[in-house]
Amino acid sequence: MKKILLFLFIQFSITVGGYTQNQTEKFDTLKNRTNTVYEIYPTTNMWNFIKLNTRNGKMKIVQYTIKNDNGRFEYSLNETELVSIDKEVNGRFKLQPTQNSYNFILLDQIDGRIWQVQWSFEANNRFVIPIE
Repeated sequence: MKKILLFLFIQFSITVGGYTQNQTEKFDTLKNRTNTVYEIYPTTNMWNFIKLNTRNGKMKIVQYTIKNDNGRFEYSLNETELVSIDKEVNGRFKLQPTQNSYNFILLDQIDGRIWQVQWSFEANNRFVIPIE
């Protein structure tokens, strides 16, 4: 009976240890991915992406084309830093798409502030507004 209990205890320890190691590896992979300065998020328009500076919340629209060089460019969506330089941290900001094709929610993962982000081809229709 003692041998069976010892065997079961060893099997349980190996299983739990393997699970913990897998979870740690997944966390480390996620941590490394979110430790980047820039991330790119797709829009519903196949030619446009949002490039986010995860340190300070600045964003640009990135457009590409397969036809000619005139269709490849970046234009500003938000040139204002949302935190001071001394509070910048890689991975601080993250974008979440919404059901609306032109709107995202921007999250400050450190202090919880959020903004509505609207991208557009027309400058007067682009904005980043705090949600309070």
